[in-house]
Amino acid sequence: MTLSAFDPQPAPAGSVHPVQRHNASLSAKVTRKILVLGATSGIAEAVCRIWASQGAQLFLVARNPEKLAVVAADLKTRGAAYVGTAVADLDDTEKHAELLSHAVNSLTGMDVALLAHGILGDQARAEQDFQHAAQILHTNLVAPISLLTWLANYCVQRRAGLLAVLSSVAGDRGRKSNYLYGSSKAGLTAFLAGLRNRIDREGVTVMTIKPGPVKTAMTAGMRGSEKFADVDKVAQSIVTAVDKRVDTVYVPFQWAPIMWAVRSIPERIFKKLNL
Repeated sequence: MTLSAFDPQPAPAGSVHPVQRHNASLSAKVTRKILVLGATSGIAEAVCRIWASQGAQLFLVARNPEKLAVVAADLKTRGAAYVGTAVADLDDTEKHAELLSHAVNSLTGMDVALLAHGILGDQARAEQDFQHAAQILHTNLVAPISLLTWLANYCVQRRAGLLAVLSSVAGDRGRKSNYLYGSSKAGLTAFLAGLRNRIDREGVTVMTIKPGPVKTAMTAGMRGSEKFADVDKVAQSIVTAVDKRVDTVYVPFQWAPIMWAVRSIPERIFKKLNL
């Protein structure tokens, strides 16, 4: 893990600590301190571009140092008040405490954490190779639980904060085409629901983000990807949901009724469908 700061200057004087802003609105007018885990993913990068234009203070964590440096430089140009970075493998749960402590200290607090760490994996390979199946589950479920446990306890101590986490519509019902990925996201969604039930009363918002297929580098080779949702529109929906402190958001919003219909199909029929 490499810890660094793109902008070595301290956070601007006069910024408001989360404790002082308990129950305050997360409006764009407030300079927010935002931690982004998996910052070079397509969705996270698009969201950060919006936050940077609002003058937010950002701390970015990603695995690829070259891409992370490019993203950080771009966000600084777009108006971010501060951009700190750390190169880290988020699958390495033993280093999470050190990493998160460094990130929060660099921001001198934290208002929002966006967790966008995850992989699609290879369904066909996972059906034959348990180690690959276990890797999907570790990256998409175990590692996020480790990160969120630390972040939740940090926020509870301060009785403030918002944890926004990318799950997926794939977690709403298992399908033959991606049930390993879907099961990891179903587990994450359930974890987030329980975490919300535990800490919402402590002044902490836990937001579950459920995107449908989105045009990003990760989905570029998938069949029908030209019809996937525009990443910038998805990012704007996520930023709006963060501002409103919603509990769960489907992006685009049409996926909410679609997945309600999918969940409503009787199992005797669903198991015969080629999904």
